[in-house]
Amino acid sequence: MKILVRGANWIGDAVMAIPAMRELRRLFPDADITLYTRPWAEGVFRDAALVDKILVTPPSGSRFREALAEGRMLKQHGFDMAVLFTNSFQSAAVVRFAAIPKRFGYAREGRGILLTDPIKPPAWRDERHQVYYYLNIVSEIERRLFGTATVNQNEPVCKIGVSEGRRSEARALLEKAGVDLSKKIVAFGAGSTNSMAKRWGGEKFAELASALSLELGVNILLLGAKSESDVSRQIIGLANADIIDLAGGTDVPTAAAILSECHLFVSNDMGLAHLSAAVGTRTIVIFGPTNDITTRPFGPNAVVVRHAVECSPCMLRDCPIDHRCMTRVSSDQVFELAKKEL
Repeated sequence: MKILVRGANWIGDAVMAIPAMRELRRLFPDADITLYTRPWAEGVFRDAALVDKILVTPPSGSRFREALAEGRMLKQHGFDMAVLFTNSFQSAAVVRFAAIPKRFGYAREGRGILLTDPIKPPAWRDERHQVYYYLNIVSEIERRLFGTATVNQNEPVCKIGVSEGRRSEARALLEKAGVDLSKKIVAFGAGSTNSMAKRWGGEKFAELASALSLELGVNILLLGAKSESDVSRQIIGLANADIIDLAGGTDVPTAAAILSECHLFVSNDMGLAHLSAAVGTRTIVIFGPTNDITTRPFGPNAVVVRHAVECSPCMLRDCPIDHRCMTRVSSDQVFELAKKEL
């Protein structure tokens, strides 16, 4: 049996879908499973041992002609079943054009007609972690194809393997950048490409960097996207510490390898927080406008910091008032927690 899994498009979502992928493999141990995903994810999942092959999606588009061409390309592989972790109409159209006989996914955005097995989104979606949202798809596959219900019997595990070769390359990169490998490494994820409201603030990260450097003598490292270079410059300018800035200087697979060599990652609610926890690094995530119940990094090595205010979670990308959910989280509070985690 040949199964196509359309992977999630964002880093955090891709990590949160790992337990579902693991259960799919358990249900179909002899199947040839292909992960169809964004280019950045290929290097991340290469060492995960969850799939047999990885296909990279073309640049995203919404035109009929593009979906048709994509479907024709996939049709050549002769897949028997498609599992969609994406919610878009486009992704359902592609697997329909690929003439894949069995097509499972949530009936959202009017795409139910394109799926042979549309799944109704669960009523509890906003009340449980998103890990279970993806697991529910595989649970429905099991119920409909096998008539059993074993998917939800075990606690989900979000882990990604990083090979020793990649870790060795990461250590070499860090040393070349000026990291003292004899000291502990604390990395910051201070940006957020899709929401300014998620940002704790460059001045808070600068205060935290100063305290960590002065009192604990650790390496401070900045990771993130090139578009987040503004907050990196602000932190470096304000902090009384030597900071190594790799924001925008690494791709996602390299960032995963670097995170696996770090002792602690402190960040806003962002994809790298999920990646950090998944590779086994202690992770502190500062939440404000978003819902940590549904989208916090899943696992025992991730800790959430938030200050309860009446308007949170609002899910807004920009705060229309005083950003109190984030400004009321003090650098001292996060520093004490970081000391404990280290």
